[in-house]
Amino acid sequence: MGHHHHGVENDKLTFKLFFSILLNLTITVAEIIGGLVSNSLSLLSDAIHNLSDTASMILSYISIKIGKKEKNYKHTFGFKRIEILSALVNAVSLLIICIFLLIHAYERFQKPEPINGKLMFIVAVIGLLGNLFSVFLLHKDSDHSLNIKSTYLHLLGDTFSSIGVIIGSLLIYYYKIVWIDPVITILVVLYIFKESFSIVKESIHILMQGTPSNINIPDLQIQIAKIEGILDAHHTHIWMLSDHEIFLETHIKVKNMLISETENITEKIKHTLFENFGITHITLQYEVNECEKLHLIKEE
Repeated sequence: MGHHHHGVENDKLTFKLFFSILLNLTITVAEIIGGLVSNSLSLLSDAIHNLSDTASMILSYISIKIGKKEKNYKHTFGFKRIEILSALVNAVSLLIICIFLLIHAYERFQKPEPINGKLMFIVAVIGLLGNLFSVFLLHKDSDHSLNIKSTYLHLLGDTFSSIGVIIGSLLIYYYKIVWIDPVITILVVLYIFKESFSIVKESIHILMQGTPSNINIPDLQIQIAKIEGILDAHHTHIWMLSDHEIFLETHIKVKNMLISETENITEKIKHTLFENFGITHITLQYEVNECEKLHLIKEE
């Protein structure tokens, strides 16, 4: 039942992504043409960002499709981690685009150019409406997937960008304040840079098999040691396969007992780890004698 429900949710998500891809491709073409004709850098930056949105969504769409593939002997963990790779590529691409736009904004400060504020306004409104619709479609799913979150941030950044371009177009049309164009570009870029960097950092942490930030291993080992029959937990390794699947392997020191007696302890450990830490995949190695090199992991 759970797998069926998850499959239906995935199908809905891929449909939302596919629809958003088509919508953003249309907006991108409109903004590139509008930006070139109106000579607006902020509109062109919005178009380039929209193009990266589209690429981001295509990458997310493909990674979700691949992530649904069954495990095999060559890929025993399955293909879920491709979604983290997708999130990383999306976020890094945004950082590169940010640098490109900052350079062009600086050039515009040095050499302002005339801009068609009316055309800039019309195209920016079209872009805003399209982005708002895509943001609405993906908002719910962005809380459950780092991959979708990176795509959602692309779209959210572009929504803010469109609002900025609209404000800028009005100031340019009525007051001829052309320097507002690169200013808006810089403000949008700084926001995107901040959000993208956090995704890059989190994605790399997962790919490096880092311990989830909300889990403290010494505290976790203390919780396990409180279970009756357990003397000690050590050599604990915790990592994430994706942004919501947490794996753990650890050594459990117990008093001398039959293997069959550890089954009840195992169930208690699984319950404790899932309820308190959200850990879903657990591998345990039971020991009676003192383990060699008990403290292999140093505290930072």
